[in-house]
Formats: sequence, structure tokens, C-alpha cells
Amino acid sequence: MNENDTFLDPSFQPLDDMENNLRPSLLKDFQGQQELKDNLGIFIAAARERQESLDHIFLNGPPGLGKTTLASIVAHEMHAELRITSAPALEKPKDLAGLLTSLTPGSVFFIDEIHRLRPALEEMLYVAMEDFQIDWVIGQGPAARTLRVPVPPFTLVGATTKAGMVSSPLYSRFGINLRLDLYPPEEIQLIIQRSSHILDISLDEQASQKLSRCSRGTPRVANRLLRRMRDFAQVLGDGSITQDLVEQGLTRLGIDEQGLEEQDRRILRTIIEFYQGGPVGAETLAISIGESTDTLEDFYEPYLIQKGFLQRTPRGRMVTSLAYGHLGVELDHKSIAPNREQQGDLFP
Repeated sequence: MNENDTFLDPSFQPLDDMENNLRPSLLKDFQGQQELKDNLGIFIAAARERQESLDHIFLNGPPGLGKTTLASIVAHEMHAELRITSAPALEKPKDLAGLLTSLTPGSVFFIDEIHRLRPALEEMLYVAMEDFQIDWVIGQGPAARTLRVPVPPFTLVGATTKAGMVSSPLYSRFGINLRLDLYPPEEIQLIIQRSSHILDISLDEQASQKLSRCSRGTPRVANRLLRRMRDFAQVLGDGSITQDLVEQGLTRLGIDEQGLEEQDRRILRTIIEFYQGGPVGAETLAISIGESTDTLEDFYEPYLIQKGFLQRTPRGRMVTSLAYGHLGVELDHKSIAPNREQQGDLFP
């Protein structure tokens, strides 16, 4: 077999398998979110001492911060099986019933995008979460009857980027509510350094600092940029990731020193050039830039707001003076939103 046949060999292990190990399996290896980790560690320890299933967990926060990773950590720490699905994949009650009845005792059942769960499935989940049973209707018409089917004790981990869209009855059944926030650069740097060690990448201190500042406060983005810098280092350099190589790579990827990508800058320019700095509604802005409203609100806006370039107001989105300065656009509109210093507590 020649070297070109390796991709057809079922025994061949691609390098991407190593990258799947970037997710930590222990809570102590999970970087950042310290208060969340401390509390979750106590809850896990208490449940293990009582030899009970952990209470149901509600995780909310922007995408890419580690909600799925935390679910796998909970399963690992509890020595339990992990079952993963997403709400859009569950179309009928029998889909959910099949998953619940096939769980092993103590399993961790992870449902992503739980805010998109259908009402009929929510009703089934209420009983399962509280009584570890599901109601199943047998027959039709006057002969129909409800049968309660037991399910093994389990821990439901529900994850969402839109906590406000989760119904109150469902939300109230979660005993543990955890919020993940965007990471500061120093915590992102620790994640990058850990990932580079796992991937066996030579990475200097200045390069990791530069990457951490451009990772949008999101571990998923940080690991993606690290992989791309590895490609640039392999082809354009000597295999080592240096600050100069990171700057060159970020320029090629269209990422600036604030971590803004071309679409981020396009959002700001669109508001400035077409809507005189705002305000403009989310749906109108999404159409203008060719993105869905969900993508705009869940991915782009949180970082732009955190960096002080964008403001949400009751009338719509408005750019700040920081955005004008960052884009090099002359500030000539009175309708501009104030910057972070002028805003005071309006910016988190």
C-alpha cells in the first residue's frame, strides 16, 4: 500500500482525532468560568456522596463557550453514560420517548437548543424530569387510555443561547441554573496554551497573547484560530507559531487587532453608511448584511457590544464613537450612540 492509500485504510487514525481531545473531560481541566466550576463541583460531589443522580442542569450563554463540554464533564465526573441530541432533531413524542426509555440509570441526557423543543415534547419532558415516568397514550377515541411508563433516573442538561425563549414551566424544573459568559483574554490564553500542548504545537508567549485578544472571548474560536495558525506555520514557516506569523495569518484571515472579522466590520459600516449610525432594527440589519437574525443576535452582536462598538436600544441598533474610530470613519452624525465611557453602566 503506498502513502496515497492511507486514507482508504480503516486502521488509519487521522490527525483530527487528536483535535477531538481538546475538550477537557475533568472539571479541573476546564479553563475559566471559575464561580460556575466551583458551584458545579460542589453539586457533583454531593450527588456522588448520596449516590444519586445529579439534579437537572440548565446551561445558557452564547455559542462556543463550552456548554456541550460541560455536559460531557458532568457525565464523566458522575461516571455516567452521556446521550446527546438537539431539540430540532426531536420531531414527535415517540422520538423523545425512545431516547428516555433507552437511558441507563444515572445517565446524563443532553439536549442542545432546548428553547426549540416542541410543546408536545415539553409536556412529556415535564413528567419525565419530575417523576421519571412518561405518559403514553394507547388506542384512539373513546377507547384511548394513558399508560405511565417508567424511565431510569437521569440528569437532563438543557443548553440554549436564548434563555428567554424557554417556557417558564420547563425552566422551573431545572434545579441547577448556570450562565456562561464570554471569557477574558487571560483565560482564553490558558485555553490556547493547553490546546497547543495537546496538539504538540510550538507556540510562543507573544503569539498566544495575540491570539487570545482576537478570539472573541470564545474557546471555539480560539481553537479554530490555533488550527489555522498551525497550517500557516507548517506551510509558510518552520512549524513554530510566532507573533509575526500570527499577525500574518490574521491578516490573511481578515481578522483585525480587536478580533473583528470582515462581517463584523460590514455590520458596523452598514449601520453607519445606510442608517446614519442607527438606530436600525435587527431584522432590517440582518437582511442588509445577508445573515439570519439569529446569527446576528447570537454570534455577532454579543462581541460587538462587549467591545463597545455597538449598542442595543429600544429603537434598534446604534454604533458608538469607538466604531467610527476603529473603522477610520469621520464622526459627523449627532445620532451616534455614546461610547463606553459616556455610557457608564449601560455596557456590561
